[in-house]
Amino acid sequence: MEQQSPFPTQEPHSAYSHGPQVPMAPVISMGQWVVSLLLMLIPLVNIILLIVWASSSSENPNRKHWAGAQLIFMAVGTGLYFLMMATFGAAILGLAGQ
Repeated sequence: MEQQSPFPTQEPHSAYSHGPQVPMAPVISMGQWVVSLLLMLIPLVNIILLIVWASSSSENPNRKHWAGAQLIFMAVGTGLYFLMMATFGAAILGLAGQ
């Protein structure tokens, strides 16, 4: 049995296409994006919300994928930060030891 999407469907854009209907996620309004971005300014709340949004199966796929991408960027940025601090720390210790 085929599982149905919880999102409404929409005909493909091409007037000549008679293929299957494409499921469409509901549009996230400008106000919802503004609230989401304002919540990202609150320390710790931002990380918790990103994890909840990225892992939720009932969340809008647009926000879910955005949250996942944000978590990836945060992880890469944190890794680069620690790598740079270790590099500069080693360089400073090396100069201090001379």
